[in-house]
Amino acid sequence: MALFMVLIIPLPFTIRRKMFTFISENPLVAKLQYGLKITFIFILILFIDSVNRVYRVQVELAAATENAGGSGRASIMGHERLEVQARKFYSQRNMYLCGFTLFLSLILNRTYIMILEVLRLEEKIKLYEGTEKNTKQAEKLAAAGEPGEIARLKQSLAQVKQDNDALIKQAAGLHREYDSLSEQYAQTQGDGSLLKKSN
Repeated sequence: MALFMVLIIPLPFTIRRKMFTFISENPLVAKLQYGLKITFIFILILFIDSVNRVYRVQVELAAATENAGGSGRASIMGHERLEVQARKFYSQRNMYLCGFTLFLSLILNRTYIMILEVLRLEEKIKLYEGTEKNTKQAEKLAAAGEPGEIARLKQSLAQVKQDNDALIKQAAGLHREYDSLSEQYAQTQGDGSLLKKSN
């Protein structure tokens, strides 16, 4: 439960990334995870054994009740019944404890995997948007392709837009110049035609 609380505590992205990078790379933590897996295998064996004991105690209690019949019920209500009930209680307690421990271990493992996946996806988003500064930490967490691809494309798109605006302004200026030159040419042609007519 303490490990689960450490995993789900809300931390900033950089601290959480460093923590999970440390967990995934540290050889001591890897040995600890290996030891926990072996421990959970033993707990699974204990759970199967406790289920078997609960079943045997239930069968024994049913057989004792059946053998007692109608007249001998008082004898089974005494010391023997208390002993069987105590064994039943202990075996059920062990079964529930082992079962809940196994369930919590599965939840812990699944939560760890899901948090790693969320961190990898956040890392990919930051890399594609180009907002990630610490690319070495990002590569350690997961290899996510070319860094800043979207940012690079946005920069090239902005450059193309600037070039396009410059060309539009240049074309407008050339069009104005052409209009003024064509007006001047028309005036000179008009003046020349007038001179020819007068001659």
